[in-house]
Amino acid sequence: MLKEFKEFALKGNVIDLAVAVVIGTAFGKIVASLVANIIMPLIGLITGGVDFTGLAYKYKETEILYGMFIQSVFDFFIIAIAIFFAIRLLMKFKRKEVPVEEVVVIDAQEALLTEIRDLLKQQNTR
Repeated sequence: MLKEFKEFALKGNVIDLAVAVVIGTAFGKIVASLVANIIMPLIGLITGGVDFTGLAYKYKETEILYGMFIQSVFDFFIIAIAIFFAIRLLMKFKRKEVPVEEVVVIDAQEALLTEIRDLLKQQNTR
């Protein structure tokens, strides 16, 4: 069982996934900071300081905080747009892969057989 776990844990896919999760978490913090500290204050200036989080509906003893939901949806769209543009920018910097042309190596025997085939075709078409 230990051997199976070692094979599983050391597979490239698992390690790649772990690295992606760590980098994704760090990137998520960067984007959350961008939204909370830069974008939302700018939107607050533009909209005159509108804050959805205080919106609520009270019914008897219960309070429904629908403003928090609206704010979360708004944050999601801002984060999605920020990630879209960040990924788009990264793709521009990514090196364009040059397609490698495959060189077909024909051994002497195969070349001779091809030549014989072509000669036979020529004789049959005359």
